[in-house]
Amino acid sequence: MTNESTMNKLIEMRFTAMADAFRIQLSDNSLNHMSFEERLGLLVDIEYTSRKNNKFHRLIRLAKFDQPHASISDVNYNSSRMINKSQIQKLSTCEYIYDAHNVIIMGATGAGKSYLACALGMEACKRFYSVKYIRLPELLAELAIARGEGNYKKIFSQYKKAQLLILDEWMLISLTENEARDVLEIVHARHKKTSTIFCSQFSPAGWHKKIGEATLADAILDRIVHDSYNIEIHNKTGKDDHSMREEYGLKQNK
Repeated sequence: MTNESTMNKLIEMRFTAMADAFRIQLSDNSLNHMSFEERLGLLVDIEYTSRKNNKFHRLIRLAKFDQPHASISDVNYNSSRMINKSQIQKLSTCEYIYDAHNVIIMGATGAGKSYLACALGMEACKRFYSVKYIRLPELLAELAIARGEGNYKKIFSQYKKAQLLILDEWMLISLTENEARDVLEIVHARHKKTSTIFCSQFSPAGWHKKIGEATLADAILDRIVHDSYNIEIHNKTGKDDHSMREEYGLKQNK
């Protein structure tokens, strides 16, 4: 078997990184001192790393983050924001996803809820968890359209299966009864199986009124608050203070 034939077969099997590395090995005489096993190990390492990187970037693309450049390392821990750094560092390990717990991030508009949620989502992608970001109003509209088009189960399944679902603008506006039922179905389907990050301007005590129907509200809150880590971000004060969006040059879209 010729070297060219080997490379073609590697490409056909979609081992493109290995094929490129093999081509480089053939032209690099400095590697001649290495054993067959060592050179094979290098090829496998290159292909493995390439595939992991591709998967990571694919997960980020599929997550559709509002702020895909958010980073845990850039979270602002200014004392006036009262963010518990040790708690954020613990959450960044993604153990809460493994344990199927939720996270509730509370704060006023511009406090940095979405940024922190996306930063945690990025950490999940680094550990190859499937992540999905969406604003609650958009999710409810998508489900309503899917129901009319007969695709409800398909769309619902996407949000049910995501190992981490980030729901932004959670309970920003009051829900209709049908919307509340959709929310209950999603929360129930994910309860103790997967993790959800809820970004809200209101504490759970204020969600009840937004949901409306008391029985539905009780059922939704019961499946969220008992398995959640709570983070409350306080706005900075003072004329020289800026929101996290301003600090990192992010567009205001709320």
